[in-house]
Amino acid sequence: MRFHEQVGPVEFWFTDASDGDVSDPVVLAGLRDQLGLDAIATMRQVHGSDVVWAMPGLVPEADALLSYTPNLGILVRVADCVPIVLATAERDTVGVVHAGRRGLVDGVAPAAVKVLEERGKGRVSAWIGPRICGQCYELDEETATEVATAVPAAAATSRDGTPAADIGAGVIAQLGELNVEVTDLGGCTLEDDRFFSYRSDGTARRQGAIVVLR
Repeated sequence: MRFHEQVGPVEFWFTDASDGDVSDPVVLAGLRDQLGLDAIATMRQVHGSDVVWAMPGLVPEADALLSYTPNLGILVRVADCVPIVLATAERDTVGVVHAGRRGLVDGVAPAAVKVLEERGKGRVSAWIGPRICGQCYELDEETATEVATAVPAAAATSRDGTPAADIGAGVIAQLGELNVEVTDLGGCTLEDDRFFSYRSDGTARRQGAIVVLR
């Protein structure tokens, strides 16, 4: 595991390539048993901004999945996008978010926070995992301008001096505007071979983040 923490009844993990491809049902079943979960709920991620509540056995089309069900793990899968774990201050509600370039522009992370605040109790905290960094995420000039216009904190330049985007910095800025306490775990998926990276080799494999209420 890349990272594991438990804060009261909230427990979460960020996986890496050593844990296997979390898109594989066999790998996911192994993680469910290893982590002592009743089940792991997933979503069909579409680079949008829809926020849904998790239900065992259902795979909704969304990019933010929330839960208040004890011992039900919820999963976000990534290979360069930003994986986010959310929890309310009273630790009664949790969420996971998939924030890529389009999700950043559309505000998927703020949307998830607002739903959590409506259902849960207290200020929301966030933990942000490894993703492609701003120096590696090169974009064409038009797309980079679109991202920077929507979220100025995401404006970046690649190592070669070309237009780029720092989606992690963009997400952190969006969450900060909502008074969310953010813990950034860092790491670049393209630079670090412990992680799967779509930009690096076009892989269909994914690492992820799982959170559960115990």
